[in-house]
Amino acid sequence: MSGSPDRRTVLRGAALAGIACFGAAGCAAGEQGSGARPSSDAPVELGPAADVPVGGAKLYAAQRLLVSQPTKGEFKCFSSVCTHMGAILNKIEKGQAVCPLHGSHFEVATGKVAQGPASSPLEEVPVKVKGGKLMAG
Repeated sequence: MSGSPDRRTVLRGAALAGIACFGAAGCAAGEQGSGARPSSDAPVELGPAADVPVGGAKLYAAQRLLVSQPTKGEFKCFSSVCTHMGAILNKIEKGQAVCPLHGSHFEVATGKVAQGPASSPLEEVPVKVKGGKLMAG
């Protein structure tokens, strides 16, 4: 015996390495794009309600939330997790929140899909103003 692995051993090793890489990539993608918001039974303070412009919106990256104020004093809150692949929406353009992964757009006033590939609206989250501060959850 020459000490070199036979063909079967080499192919088995290559196949196992491929499976291991595929599994690791799947786990890594799941962690990065999981989009789960921090969970809590208590409402989360986001900051001053005045920070959200009338007719506009603001992203709260740490809380993975988007808050809009369609009309003065009316606030809407949505998860900022894209419903297509779980990426976090990262900017607001012309009244729409944009997903950096595949370009889905969502209406900030309603959470509805404005442009796919996402087909489901953003998850709505209860929001209220208490002492001039936005409270979500």
